[in-house]
Amino acid sequence: MASHTERESVVGKSAHVSVAIPGGAKAGEVVVRIRGGSEAYIAYSDEQIDAGAEVVVIADLGARSVSVTPL
Repeated sequence: MASHTERESVVGKSAHVSVAIPGGAKAGEVVVRIRGGSEAYIAYSDEQIDAGAEVVVIADLGARSVSVTPL
């Protein structure tokens, strides 16, 4: 049984872009399907990604921030 202090990794999870990601150092927002529901994360990408796009999380940056790439 998993400890309540362990958390499920978001890396490798699919997500939906809810706020467009401009790319580079500017953030957008994604909704990740995790833990039987969905949670919003601040999202960064090397490229611009429009709202509504499907992405995959490639890195957990901490503090509810992730790096994503288009699916």
